[in-house]
Amino acid sequence: MDIFQAIIIGIIEGFTEFLPISSTGHMIVASKFLGVDQSAVVKAYEVIIQFAAILAVVLLYREKINFKEINLWSKIMGAFFPLAIIGFLIKDWVKEIFNVQTVAYMFIIGGVIFLIVEYFHKDEESTAKDIEEITWRQAMSIGFAQVLSLVPGTSRAGSTIIGGMLSGVSRKASTEFSFLLAIPVMMAVSGYDLLKHYKEFIGADITAFTIGFVVAFVVAYITIKMFIVFLQRFTFVAFGIYRIIFGVILLMII
Repeated sequence: MDIFQAIIIGIIEGFTEFLPISSTGHMIVASKFLGVDQSAVVKAYEVIIQFAAILAVVLLYREKINFKEINLWSKIMGAFFPLAIIGFLIKDWVKEIFNVQTVAYMFIIGGVIFLIVEYFHKDEESTAKDIEEITWRQAMSIGFAQVLSLVPGTSRAGSTIIGGMLSGVSRKASTEFSFLLAIPVMMAVSGYDLLKHYKEFIGADITAFTIGFVVAFVVAYITIKMFIVFLQRFTFVAFGIYRIIFGVILLMII
């Protein structure tokens, strides 16, 4: 992997990780056009840029990371456990169903679901308009919805946001809860992948890794801030349409 490839993949990771459009599908397309094989070194690089994305969330929501928010974080950790437990039990099955066709179909299905949910959702009727108002029932609904993200192409952000909206949480609160929930999820995933691929860091292009880390962090930071501003004026309809179009394109190129 050269510096140019590292920058492009870093941009894609930073931009797509927290949006409801699945970073997996975009990584597949990017890798195909860049000629990047899914080698052990590339897997190690993905650990680095995922960690950069986590740091962006931590920096943006640093005021929420303290003992005063213990009630919020207890709900976040509660929402994390369904994915952690079920993901561990079915990890081999997830590997078996991982292919571009599955990713494409899940893009389309997810897009249709977003359009249907948005058609019926009325933000002003939400029972939790702020992240601190989310109840244990709503938090666990989001947690179990997140399990669906184990299917490649579903999108962790997309499944958690939809889970929140269906349980009576506003768009903004669902999205911010999804951001914070990403911290334990991505820390666990990145930590596990780091243990698997730590040997690949030896002899890797440290310059490319470092530049990619910085790029992913900056892009993720900007994307999260812009996404929150976007939600103050618009709905997720555009993301639903985009998912359907992208899924169709994926089916055409495989």
